[in-house]
Amino acid sequence: MNTIEIKEKVPRNLICSFLGHKFITTRNVTEHFKEYKCTVCDLELTNDLKGHKTYLTPKLREINESLMSLYKKRHFSI
Repeated sequence: MNTIEIKEKVPRNLICSFLGHKFITTRNVTEHFKEYKCTVCDLELTNDLKGHKTYLTPKLREINESLMSLYKKRHFSI
């Protein structure tokens, strides 16, 4: 049985629970805040105020949108 067959039979969340998540940065909100996504199970995370990763809820997604808008206005306006 090769790894492709194993991945098709085992749920994605179970793979991540044994092997760990493989996060990529999906969006840089500011220099300090980023959004991450697991390439295996599609779990989305973001940074909190202390710099720890936390689940990306709809409320936090809205906060990140507002923060990114304010950041762009402040740093990229002429």
